Amino acid sequence: MNSPDQTEHVKWLSLELARLLEFGRAAGMAANGFAWLDDQGRPDLDAPLDLWVTARMTHVYALGTLAGHEWCAQLVDHGIRALSGPFADLAHGGWYAQIAPDGTPRDQAKAAYAHAFVVLGAASAQAAGRPQAAELLKRALSNQNIHFREAGHGRVVDVFNREFTRAEPYRGVNANMHTVEAYLAAGDVTGDSRWHKRALAITDWVIGQARESDWRIPEHYTEDWQPLADYNIDRPEDQFRPFGATPGHGFEWSRLTLELRAALGGAAPEWMKPAAEELFRRAYRDGWQERPTPGLVYTTDWSGRPILRARLHWVAAEAVAAAVTAYRVTGDPLYHHLYSRWWGLIRQAFVDPVGGSWHHELAPGGEVGNQLWQGKPDLYHAVQATLIPRLPLAPTLASALRAGLLDTLPAL
Repeated sequence: MNSPDQTEHVKWLSLELARLLEFGRAAGMAANGFAWLDDQGRPDLDAPLDLWVTARMTHVYALGTLAGHEWCAQLVDHGIRALSGPFADLAHGGWYAQIAPDGTPRDQAKAAYAHAFVVLGAASAQAAGRPQAAELLKRALSNQNIHFREAGHGRVVDVFNREFTRAEPYRGVNANMHTVEAYLAAGDVTGDSRWHKRALAITDWVIGQARESDWRIPEHYTEDWQPLADYNIDRPEDQFRPFGATPGHGFEWSRLTLELRAALGGAAPEWMKPAAEELFRRAYRDGWQERPTPGLVYTTDWSGRPILRARLHWVAAEAVAAAVTAYRVTGDPLYHHLYSRWWGLIRQAFVDPVGGSWHHELAPGGEVGNQLWQGKPDLYHAVQATLIPRLPLAPTLASALRAGLLDTLPAL
């Protein structure tokens, strides 16, 4: 039986999920996707629409639908229409990185990072039983097979031109990380185990890279997959390709490794559990800073020295998700302690009871910052952080919600 404190925590997570979903509702006011939201949740209807935002929001509102918020279904359908219509390149395949408010293409590049979220959004929408979601997922997975997966090793190319005839001479782990997440979801929804096997191939390689780097994950590579340790050293604030190691990604890979291990069951390699714990420990040791205010930094150099000391909401969200996942697997009380402590930090510092949602960035001193991010366009990390503690490690979130597994676990 849950203790009063545990019952109250689950209740708070449920209420926070509802609050986050309500905050993002206005993003659906854009005619052709999901708009960028400012700090008060007002949509910028004159700004371009990003594929990664629209795909993530489709996923988020599919989770909301499956969690019992029936009004979210209309926003899932809105996302499916956008991904099946103006974002889709019917001539060359794939999806435009960005479109204008009227639906005309603005950025015609084909980015693996955003395409992974198309797979994830479509998989969650199919789990929610939304019309046309299955066809969207089929197209998204076909696109993965034809274009993004490189022959010989199965990792994905980062960015192609519109025609898929030329790729940037850059390879990155971030796009591959979200591809692992997407493949896990696709495997669960379709029942096709090859997507889990492909997720394992990527994860195995990334773990090898991390092991050779004292469990700090090299993020940037040449086109033949040689690490670029100094990539963007002169531009450390790059939003998607920052210099150095990213503790938040260490937490995220730790969680994904354990979720994939659960999905594979008895076929899971023995290295997965210890590797996930090593990733967590390194991310915690490098990322956690007590001063000037307690929090997790964004990036470090290869010795663990902080580079960007801003505290980002997604890093905190991934930290609590990784902590509860590791605790479920190991029972180690340290993970439970960190889970509780970091949720306390989130509720005190990140949750915005006035403007809504979570502050996306805090300066090292604790005040709201905007060095890296403006507005509050992203519900994805925060929403998942409210659900991961309430669901088993496998199947993935949408499939677990569809199966009625919400709040069926033993007490934390």
